[in-house]
Order: sequence, then C-alpha cells, then structure tokens
Amino acid sequence: MTGFLKLLFRNRLAAMGAVILGAILLLVILTPILPLQNPDVTATADRFQRPLSPGHLLGTDHLGRDLLARLLYGTRLSLIVGVAAALIAGIIGSAIGITAGYFGGRLDNIVMRGVDMLMAFPYILLALAIVAALGPGLMNALIAVAAVNIPFFARNIRGITVGLAGREFIDAAKLSGMGHTRIILTELLPNVLPVIIIAMSTTVGWMILETAGLSFLGLGSQPPQADLGSMLGEARSSLITSPYVSLVPGVMIFLIVMSINLLGDGVRDALDPRLRSGALSRPLATTLVSGARRPVPPARDGLLQIADLRTQFHVGSRIYKAVDGVSLSVRPGECLGIIGESGSGKSVTALSLMGLVASPPGIITGGSVWFDGRDMIGAPYEDLRRIRGDRVAYIFQDPLSTLHPLYRIGDQLAEAIQAHHKIGKAEANERALQLLRDVRIPNPESRVRNYPHEMSGGMRQRVGIAMALVNDPAVIIADEPTTALDVTVQAQILMLLEDLRRERGLAIVFITHDFGVVGQLCDRVAVMYAGRIVEEGPTAEVLARPSHPYTKRLIACVPELGQGRREMAAIAGLPPVVSDLPPGCAFAPRCDKASDSCRKGDIALSGSGGRAVRCLFPEEALT
Repeated sequence: MTGFLKLLFRNRLAAMGAVILGAILLLVILTPILPLQNPDVTATADRFQRPLSPGHLLGTDHLGRDLLARLLYGTRLSLIVGVAAALIAGIIGSAIGITAGYFGGRLDNIVMRGVDMLMAFPYILLALAIVAALGPGLMNALIAVAAVNIPFFARNIRGITVGLAGREFIDAAKLSGMGHTRIILTELLPNVLPVIIIAMSTTVGWMILETAGLSFLGLGSQPPQADLGSMLGEARSSLITSPYVSLVPGVMIFLIVMSINLLGDGVRDALDPRLRSGALSRPLATTLVSGARRPVPPARDGLLQIADLRTQFHVGSRIYKAVDGVSLSVRPGECLGIIGESGSGKSVTALSLMGLVASPPGIITGGSVWFDGRDMIGAPYEDLRRIRGDRVAYIFQDPLSTLHPLYRIGDQLAEAIQAHHKIGKAEANERALQLLRDVRIPNPESRVRNYPHEMSGGMRQRVGIAMALVNDPAVIIADEPTTALDVTVQAQILMLLEDLRRERGLAIVFITHDFGVVGQLCDRVAVMYAGRIVEEGPTAEVLARPSHPYTKRLIACVPELGQGRREMAAIAGLPPVVSDLPPGCAFAPRCDKASDSCRKGDIALSGSGGRAVRCLFPEEALT
C-alpha cells in the first residue's frame, strides 16, 4: 500500500486531485456533526441573502434556506449516488463482459449484439426513458445512470477478456481440471481487476454529472431533498439577479469531477505494472544527463569513441548501475562486437550513445560519447535528432515491433529519407526501391508496397537494415538483429552486413550474446559483465586465448559441430543485480578461481597491444 501511494503521489496532478477530493470527503463526512442549519427549513424573509451574511456563510437561496448546509448535504448525496452507480454498473457490466469474452461463440455474439443495441442509443435519452418509465426520484435516477453505463463496462472488459482467454495460462488451468467458475474467479478476474478499478475511478465523476443532469431536469431528487443537480435547477430563475446561488453548486460539481478524473489517471498509472518503475510520464526526447557529470576526453582514436560512460536507472530509492565506466571505440570500416549475458548492459550502452535511454528512470551520470570530434552526451535535442537515423543508425532486434504496422514498407523508407533530406516523393520512393535491391529482397517492386505483417522475419530484418542504410550513415548500431531468426536466415543477414560494411566502409557496433556470430562478423570484441567491460581484444585472439574466466565460460557454452569431444558447460549461478553489486569483482561469486583478494576493492581493466582484461588471476597472461 505504501508503494502504491508513493507512485500515486509522484503524479502531481493526481496528488492535487487526491488532496481536493480528500478535503471534500472530510467535509461531507463531518457534515452531521458540524453546527449547520437545517438545510430544508425555509425562511422567506431571509431569501437571497448574499455570501458572508450574518449566520449564512454562503448566503441563502430563493426560499431563504442556508446554502452552506444544502451544499454539504447535497454534495454528500451526490457522491453516494455517483459511487453507488459506478459500483453497480462496474460489477454487472464486468460480469457480462468476462462471461461473454471467456465463453465466446454464440453466447458472446448474442450478448454483445444486445450491448451494441444499447450503445446505439444516446445515453442521456436512454436514461430519460428509464426514469420516465420508473418515475421521478433519486433512486430511479441512480438505476437509470447505472443501467446506461453497463454497456460501457461490458464492452471494455469483454475486449480484454477475449485477449486473455486464449492465453497459455488459461489452457493450462483447463488442463489441470479447473472448472469454468474457478478459472474466471482465480485466473481471469485478477488480471482484469485493475482495469475494472481504473474504469470505475474514471467514470464516477461522469456518473455524478449524469445524476446532476437528471436532477437539474427535475427527474432526480425531489423537494425538499437537495443534491447538486437539483440546487442548480432551482437556481435557474435567479441566475441573473443572484448568480452566487447557482455558482456555489456549480463550483462544487467542477471540483468533484476534476479531482476524481485527475485521481483516476493517477490510479491507472500506479496500478499499471509497466509503469511501476516510476516512469509515470512519457519518456523525454533525450536521456537525462546528471548535472554532476564531467566530460571525459577520448583516450583512443576512432570515429565513435565512448569514454568512461556511466548510465543508471533511478527507481525509488534504488540505483541500478546498468553501465558503469565503459570505454570503447570503433574505426571506419571496423566491426566491434559487444557480448555478454542478458542484463550485462549491452543494449543500454548502445542506447546511451545517442541519448535513447528512456528518462525517467534512466540518467547518464558520467563519461562522454565522442562522434566526429563532438561530445554527444548532453547535446541539444535538435543536434541529436539530425544525427539519429542519418549519421548514426540503429538496427533493432525485432523489426515487427519497430516497423509501423499501418504503413507500407516503401512509405516508411521514404519517410526516413525525407526526415533528414529535402527531396521529392518520387526520388525518395526510387531510393527506397534501390535499398530493397541492395539488401537483396526478391521482387522489390512488389514488396515495396507490402505491410510489415505480409513479410517473413528474415525479410523484415532486411527492411530494418535497409532503413538503417537509407541515409548512408557512418555508424550502424545493431542490437541483436539475428536473435529471433533461424540459423539459415541468420547466416544470410550476417553475410549481408559483412558485404555492406566492406562496400560502404561502415563502422558497426554489433551487440550479441553469441560468440559464433562474433567470430563470423567482428574484428574486435568487448565482453561485458554487470555493466563493465571485463575483456577486450581482437576477435581471433580472444577466441583462441580467452583471458577472463567469464569469457572462457561463455566460449565453452558455444556448441561445436562434428566430433563431439567437448562437454557442454553452463555458467553456474546468475548475473548479479546491478543495484546491489558485490565488492570487488562482480563475477567472483560464480568464478572457481576467485580468492579473497578478488572480493576487495575495484579491479582495473589493464593490458597492452589491443588486449585488456579486468581480472587478478586471468586464464591467459596478456603479452
């Protein structure tokens, strides 16, 4: 509960809504014990007393009744009716939606066609028809408001349930012998409950408005009973002469609805598990840079140089050191491989180069990234935007999620060109077609009009490579572009990248967890573990004589075809959590050569002749 409130109040608008709504609720709860006048007692001699009159803080209405007393009692009644209507509509509508979505078939068709018929009517006309049939009264208005909102809940929850009903965990529950009722209550309901709560919290304000509207028309609360809508209705005749009589309930309705909507948005964010990292707002255009960062001059030659780069994720009180002092460089025409287990910091390093790490919670706290002699860390957004996709391009792991599903391939390639160069549509389309030929997509004239889902995984990856090449970049960062592909397609993609590198003189930073890929494509390799480089050197030398125990274990995990004389070996244990790294060498808990000295103090990356290792007891001494 504490964590939920902390996330909720990180959203300032939601916090403001919670404070306003809390103050209103406190007032209406204390209303029966406050020294207020009877809200229903009339005193025609005191009619239309102005605010701050003796004995009447907010004045009186057309019958001399105290506005403050009527406001607090009316607010209490409106809140009760709005919350009750939301609960009734949410429970009944969600039950209908879950049942229809889970069972599907004819039941789903019949139920949802009925829901569609109800939603075809304007909701206010339907509510008026229900009240007309039942008769005026606050209870009947509550029933009408709840009834017209049931289809809204049913439609939304049914859509979510349909997506969940075909998931593997539902199939597993059925195979285990669970009955339908138990599956709905224990498997489906916990997954849709946050959505139901969010929908209720965001519709309470709307239902208060609907109830107030019916009361305003005289179909809700009946005299002398007051709610906010009836107070507005009674004040219509005096709107010009005594505007404060209508202003008082109007302002209260505004405050209630506004605060509930703001609070509902905060509840949605706090309940969403994808946002519990603290990223409750849209990520910034560039990664945040710490004010305490000190630029580091490059220590090597190269087109792209990384100097002591440090990137962290600040989640609450925890700090995750995803990249902790990485220094690398890549020259024109060279391919640098970055390898390591999942979570070692490879992708965060790549995204940090052009400020693409999501902020919040990401922040670059140290180091520099030099490209063409300029430090890119902290550069203005417009400068980074001109370089991204033009001079430095990315090839991502899953092109199906990075290509826009609603645009044709050719249009997306042309858009990537026109975003950086002022050329005509026809010229951009012709260049896009030539790029598809360059990446060896068969029949490019017809494929250029395909949507991403109409292409195979290998073809989509080729389109991703074409999009990276579209503006003749100097550097390409490839983030595991062959991981999801089969071996044959993977070999074709690697051969294509190799040919393009030699033809165009590209510098490539290739991120992978497969030493087989590194050996086929990369000139040099850097091995990462727990956000740090633990070994670096020419690929052939590192493969032939691995120095760090972690590198040797990774190479031992690569299968060899043929004689089968080598036993496959896995690395014991798990990578450390980078928010709580052990002192000394992070690999020591998993290393059979570790000693007490490995667990004390920082271990520097040292070496010469292009080879470097971060280890006190290397497997092979560097010469």
